[in-house]
Amino acid sequence: MNPSLRGTLETILVVDDNPLVLGAVTAVLEAANFIVLSADSGPSALKLADETTETIHLLLSDVDMPQMSGPELGEAMKKARPGTHVMLMSGGANGNLLVLNYGWAYIQKPFIAVKLVQMINNVLHTADRSQAGGNEFDARKDRDDPKP
Repeated sequence: MNPSLRGTLETILVVDDNPLVLGAVTAVLEAANFIVLSADSGPSALKLADETTETIHLLLSDVDMPQMSGPELGEAMKKARPGTHVMLMSGGANGNLLVLNYGWAYIQKPFIAVKLVQMINNVLHTADRSQAGGNEFDARKDRDDPKP
């Protein structure tokens, strides 16, 4: 792998309820020199994060999961660990809305390994990447009239 596409041992928490996707993404990120923690649900991810004393640099989560969605998990992680970056992934078509409403990075599934690693490095190392989060989804942003 091109050295510019490698991580520098940052810790990434990967969450997906599909074990094949979880395994494949974990393998790609470990091969790219990231430390990877993995969970199969939002509640499991929060428990793992709570039990982890090390910095979690990035949450990479599927959007559509039972029990807790990726955006809900992202909100909870930002509250518990404000310095954690959030990146969402999905096979669905609503990625642009997620970026607009949360300011988090998004990658459309299926993706190629190189693109995933590039996006993660951009999120982790580009200063102007909006990662504020912490804003509950506001349906008013999707309406023409700004009335509450």
